[in-house]
Amino acid sequence: MRLLVRAPRRLSGTVRVPGDKSISHRAALLGAIASGRTEITGYLEGEDCLNTLKAIRALGVLVTRKGPGHYLVDGAGLFGLREPGQVIDLGNSGTGVRLLMGVLAGQPFWSFLTGDDSLRRRPMKRVGEPLTRMGATVVGRDDGNRLPLGVRGARPLKAIAYASPVASAQVKTALLLAGLWADGPVTVTEPVRSRDHTERMLAGFGAKVLVDGTTVTLVPGPELLGQGVAVPGDISSAAFLLVAGLIVPGAEITVKGVGVNETRSGLLEALESMGGAVGLSGRAVAAGEPVADLMTRSAALRGALVGGSVIPRLIDEVPVLAVAACLASGRTRITDAAELRVKESDRIRLIATELGKLGARITETSDGLEIEGGARLRGASVQCGGDHRMAMALCVAGLVAEGETIVDDSECIRTSYPGFVESVNELAGTPCVEELP
Repeated sequence: MRLLVRAPRRLSGTVRVPGDKSISHRAALLGAIASGRTEITGYLEGEDCLNTLKAIRALGVLVTRKGPGHYLVDGAGLFGLREPGQVIDLGNSGTGVRLLMGVLAGQPFWSFLTGDDSLRRRPMKRVGEPLTRMGATVVGRDDGNRLPLGVRGARPLKAIAYASPVASAQVKTALLLAGLWADGPVTVTEPVRSRDHTERMLAGFGAKVLVDGTTVTLVPGPELLGQGVAVPGDISSAAFLLVAGLIVPGAEITVKGVGVNETRSGLLEALESMGGAVGLSGRAVAAGEPVADLMTRSAALRGALVGGSVIPRLIDEVPVLAVAACLASGRTRITDAAELRVKESDRIRLIATELGKLGARITETSDGLEIEGGARLRGASVQCGGDHRMAMALCVAGLVAEGETIVDDSECIRTSYPGFVESVNELAGTPCVEELP
């Protein structure tokens, strides 16, 4: 699929974004190993999260769709999963496969995992190595670092105190999930705090979770009990619309019901430091997560330094933050973001290369980007590398570029935001983003 993007005459209104991808994955997996029924509303029906539902079905869990984003998961309990009869394909989902590895580490059978071309290139040893230390067996390409992988669990697993070299919610979550079958407490310490959806949800399902700064401990023992989970809107999806609201002249956009967990809302802080305040209203709590309506309007942005402890809290939003920086006055430096090189694409390289085609002045560094603002963007044909967040960021750039921008290979957007094109066109009041044959 190719998308043709033009600058809209206006961009205003109120929209909702799909359910949070991170929370959707976790709700499905915890529902699968809980006793009783978990009812999930607002579940993200993007390809990544649908593949997680397919995975738990393959492990013997009954999943019933009641309506859009509404699922019933009849859990198998901690000891009721069954050996899958086929290889489990997680598609493009790094979160899905790494979290599932944590669950499979506690199962006394072999499971085999694969994914698409992009996922098969991504590193898995950061999860597999500590799981092996706990007693699981992980085999696969590149000495167990690349899919396809085979995972043979053990029961009980060995307790572990793990110091993670990177702040990674995926690593942390995999070890905490494995800890449910351990013979003692499992502790994960990170250099800085990563997103805490897992800690919140585990506690909500009845697990004993202790948090002390950047250290989280799972104490095994309590049975998990099925819950109702209302998934809030995904701030990573809302980010594209919020930035568009800041950079499109005369724009004013409200995104309803977005999760604003402080471990995920670093983008709001970064935008504020650039002069692009995001208004919050209608605050509430859903499934233990803070939720609010977010509003932006066009503003004169300025360059800023974005790095350090804020990076894990906005790592998925860097592509669209870079678009905002292109339009800001002065220089923006993004540092401490080397993790971007092992996402769905090498996002550092792709941001510099593809926004550069539009006229942006960007230099890539080993762990980030230097962006000279005030660029005059011009329409061009750009590539997203099969990366959903890059595709949407390039579309946002196209909204402020002169002429027409064509974003190739953009069907990957369905991974996390299937209705993205419709949302943008709804705000524009006319089709400014169109699919090309």
